[in-house]
Amino acid sequence: VVYGNAFELAIIGLILINAFFLAVLTLPDVNPSLVRVAEVFDEVVIWIFVAELALRILSYGKKPWMFFTSAWNIFDFLVIALIPFVQSQTIILRLLRLLRVVRIFRFLPEVRILTNSIARSLPPLLSVSVLIMFLLFIYAMAGHYLFGEALPEHWGHIGLAMESLFILLTLENFPNYFEDAMGVSAAAIPFFLSYVFIIVFTILNVLIGIVINAMDEARSEERNGNNNAWEKALA
Repeated sequence: VVYGNAFELAIIGLILINAFFLAVLTLPDVNPSLVRVAEVFDEVVIWIFVAELALRILSYGKKPWMFFTSAWNIFDFLVIALIPFVQSQTIILRLLRLLRVVRIFRFLPEVRILTNSIARSLPPLLSVSVLIMFLLFIYAMAGHYLFGEALPEHWGHIGLAMESLFILLTLENFPNYFEDAMGVSAAAIPFFLSYVFIIVFTILNVLIGIVINAMDEARSEERNGNNNAWEKALA
């Protein structure tokens, strides 16, 4: 029942209505009666979510601890279970209400695959990020030595040079930076061309490749998980 389409669509509907009321409460000069409706709905939906969580735990029968083998289940449990402990903490309570909206990702397979792929790709992304920061530091120092004296607003010190290089990662205002640097030194040609081909094109494409590979692995894992679930159900 709890994993049927009707039940999950009902929970999705409640989450969306909850999101609507959360948005309404941020508007100025809201009708007091609407505020009261939103507050009552928020209280009711909490108990509905508690009941949903209890049913999903009970669905594991004699092995209720298996519920906590899924990261999404742990997330759902914490979002609901922490509410009684933060009733006096207004900001945290509001954030938990907002996280209830995030629960909708659990019901969207493609979004779930995307979030799993992002989590899976974090370790290699961190390694590549260290490499990028190291290369940016080298290019920033080289840019300061080459253009810092003539173009202090962009290359005057390491901080400004790093800022300029971060902007150039998106090739934003690339012609302006390039023309200004060409007026200072012909070394701007190898500097900017190597930066574009090594950092912007090559390294950033490596980052994209890591995410795509992780997405393929997450999709395969999702498919295998569904197949295993069906095999267990049929057995």
